[in-house]
Amino acid sequence: MTWFLLLSLLSLLPLMVVLAFRRAPLMAWIGVGAGWWLVFAIAAGWPVLLTILVLAGWSGLGWLLMSDTRKSLLTVPIFKAFRAALPAMSQTERDALEAGTVWWEGELFAGRPDWSRLHACPWPRLSDEEQAFLDNETAELCRLCDDWASSQRQDLSPDVWRFIRERGFLGMIIPKEYGGKGFSAFAHSQVITKLATRSSAPAVTVMVPNSLGPAELLLQYGTDAQKTHYLPRLAQGEDIPAFALTSPWAGSDAASIPDAGVVCKGLWQGEEVLGMRVSFDKRYITLGPVCTVFGLAFRLYDPDHLLGEVADLGITCALVPRETPGVDIGRRHLPLNAAWMNGPIRGRDVFMPLDFIIGGPAMAGQGWRMLMECLAAGRAISLPGSNTGMQKLTARAVGAYARVRYQFKTAIGRFEGVEEALTRIGANTYLCDAARIMTAAAIDLGEKPSVVSAIVKYHVTERARQTVNDGMDVIGGKGICLGPQNFLGRAYQQLPVGITVEGANILTRSLILFGQGAIRCHPYVLDEMNSAGENDLDAFDEALWHHVGYTVSSAARALVMGLTGSHFVGVPDTVAPETRRYYQQLTRFSAAFAFLADISMGTMGGALKRKEKLSARLGDILSLMYLASATLRRYEAEGRQAEDAPLMHWAIWDCMFRIQNAFEGVIANFPNRMLQVLLRRVVVFPLGRPYVVPSDRLGHEVARLMIAPSATRDRLTADTYLPTDLDEPIAALEAALEATIAAEPVEARLREAQKSGRFSPPLDLSGDVDALWRDACAAGVISEDEHALIQRRNVLRDKVIRVDDFPFDFGLREVWCEPCCEPPASGPDADPDSKPRAARTGRVPA
Repeated sequence: MTWFLLLSLLSLLPLMVVLAFRRAPLMAWIGVGAGWWLVFAIAAGWPVLLTILVLAGWSGLGWLLMSDTRKSLLTVPIFKAFRAALPAMSQTERDALEAGTVWWEGELFAGRPDWSRLHACPWPRLSDEEQAFLDNETAELCRLCDDWASSQRQDLSPDVWRFIRERGFLGMIIPKEYGGKGFSAFAHSQVITKLATRSSAPAVTVMVPNSLGPAELLLQYGTDAQKTHYLPRLAQGEDIPAFALTSPWAGSDAASIPDAGVVCKGLWQGEEVLGMRVSFDKRYITLGPVCTVFGLAFRLYDPDHLLGEVADLGITCALVPRETPGVDIGRRHLPLNAAWMNGPIRGRDVFMPLDFIIGGPAMAGQGWRMLMECLAAGRAISLPGSNTGMQKLTARAVGAYARVRYQFKTAIGRFEGVEEALTRIGANTYLCDAARIMTAAAIDLGEKPSVVSAIVKYHVTERARQTVNDGMDVIGGKGICLGPQNFLGRAYQQLPVGITVEGANILTRSLILFGQGAIRCHPYVLDEMNSAGENDLDAFDEALWHHVGYTVSSAARALVMGLTGSHFVGVPDTVAPETRRYYQQLTRFSAAFAFLADISMGTMGGALKRKEKLSARLGDILSLMYLASATLRRYEAEGRQAEDAPLMHWAIWDCMFRIQNAFEGVIANFPNRMLQVLLRRVVVFPLGRPYVVPSDRLGHEVARLMIAPSATRDRLTADTYLPTDLDEPIAALEAALEATIAAEPVEARLREAQKSGRFSPPLDLSGDVDALWRDACAAGVISEDEHALIQRRNVLRDKVIRVDDFPFDFGLREVWCEPCCEPPASGPDADPDSKPRAARTGRVPA
């Protein structure tokens, strides 16, 4: 009897797992359970009466769970406890949670990603007009920009400012009906990315008005009068916008800004009107020193109830002209020696009419929701675009340098230590560009993915930091000596800007990615919170029991896929055979993540918010699944290029390995030891961890692609600006790479001649590194044509490895000591003939 009972119970377990895996409805559980009890009773020889009683009891339990009695016995106690534990939520917190839309990250969070849905999303393409703008106006703007000269002037040249304004760069997102370009989000991203391959100054100058400026807020919320007045001026460059949000006392915690306004009456242009008296102190405002109009976020109060019954109206967004009396503007910050404009904007008791509120008085107090919904889209474009551009520049230039630069008679790109850095550069660039493009495509589909915008902002800027750091390691001393010949030093200097702005990365990872994602992306948590807050028992009951079924199903799916190695997970037949296993493993990780997230929230509750390290690792899992999805989608969209496969494979293996580590980091730090064992050994890794670090062989294949011209290299660095003037370091690198590859067979023949004893060069004491080649030519070892080829390679090599040097005092003494030396005019309205003193004297200060 004991063995029979044991076998019967063991037979029940697979049935339960199958029902949970398929997320069967409650009626199916009751029916299958009744059938199991019936078979068990017959096999055990139970009396008929006992069998009927057991079946009746089982049916009664099913009726209890399906009837309203469930609410009073089970749901009500849970509802009361949930409401008691639920912290009060401010309106700004609610706005942040509810803003935007949930896209692919929701599928990953829910544990059942529909890969067909992802592949059905079109991969973006530029229109003919957008492509022409990228190929012509954007390329010309790159040509006009001189990053070194701008950094010395600490401003773009007047010619560049004029070109930006006249060619519509400030109005790319503004519809054509208002005089703008009406470009897609993808086109906007492409322009920023290309500009960033040339210089940060034009990239930042162009990206801010098109993402973080007032135009998007005006388009979504502005009154007809505001749109008619401002949008044409912004589109044509007559107005230069900025947005003033950050306060010295509220950085990443932007909802706590102390800047305040009071509704009151005052004089405006000689007439008494109803308006606001606002005091504000803002800093880090990009384009602030040169803006002609700026968006302003502040908390608006109405103590005299001039607008209604509410005294604290909340955060409000207004559009303020620069010349408004009381505005203090024009001073600058110096963000890591960057040339783009950034500075404080201040005002004390500045009176402005209510019409300055974006959307008019009716939108007073709605500013935080406006910002969350509109600026999230901009954040998904601006920094991912500019930082991907930096990575493309690094991949193109450093890969070439690693082939041109020799040490120990070998191209440094062939050393395994350098290969490691080149591999990361290539694979990270491939992955980040994929995430950038896929996210821009989502925005063009009408999505406003607030969680995804945080994912791509954090991870693209962090990987850009890794990429540029790797590049600096490869080029060594070339990278640390600033000057016109240094193609990477300024990017390296300014990396922390992207890490810091638009939400500091360290807080984005620990507070936002999972903290917001758990509520926004989870299929039931937000509904539970809303129904509890509204004291709606019926809605809570429905969400709660769906949540229970979802959690049980996620556990079963993770268990089954873990035990089977996910080999039987269904994926679309349309995916590339070489990527099929990645889709299966990502589906498995998605299910495990869904269960782990629920267990974390269920066992730790509100304490999870304070366990920021655990929250950060959960956010890592979600983020890395998104990045891997984007990488796979890119590989399919670009036609499964076999030559690009090493980049894709390395990026996916890296993501998978990091996902495993993040899982392990969460589980190892779980407060409950029994849960640790259950999660690690039973649910998440029942057969061990399937991924290791990407192999050295695979890394070698990636590094090999980085140091030779190819279609893969061109696709990886597509739309990188490539100058043709050989005095420019990138142009010299491109030419030197081709010349180096052409010279390699000649070098090999010379080495063979020396090794065989056919050629022994005379002793040279002159220190001339090229004497060997002249002697080889004179000895007939190489031909005149081959010697000419070597000479060209050597000239280009010397250009590439050259670093800049300056006068002992960097030319500053003459600048400091010359009497009556007025600083040059700067900004978009400066005189083109006004040049920095260093430029006029021919000396360049550091």
